[in-house]
Amino acid sequence: MKSLHQFFRLVLFLILGMLGMAMALIFMISTTIAMAILYVVARIKGRPFGVKAYWAQRQASMHRFRPGQGQPFKRYDDADVIDVEAREIP
Repeated sequence: MKSLHQFFRLVLFLILGMLGMAMALIFMISTTIAMAILYVVARIKGRPFGVKAYWAQRQASMHRFRPGQGQPFKRYDDADVIDVEAREIP
């Protein structure tokens, strides 16, 4: 009885292992297809495709919103505040 139980555990383990490998294979294939699409689109638009180009573009977009260079949010002065209501909570 114990060996039958171990056999079923082994079969379940092998099935789960095969399912995990199949999911990893599907993930790798879909990632490869996505990268191929991004490469083709970059070539059509005439842009470079690579980590350095992506990182440079990302850094350039992040530097636009540094403090003192035009804030993305509106700043309010004290003159803009008209009324303030304060309540004390017991």
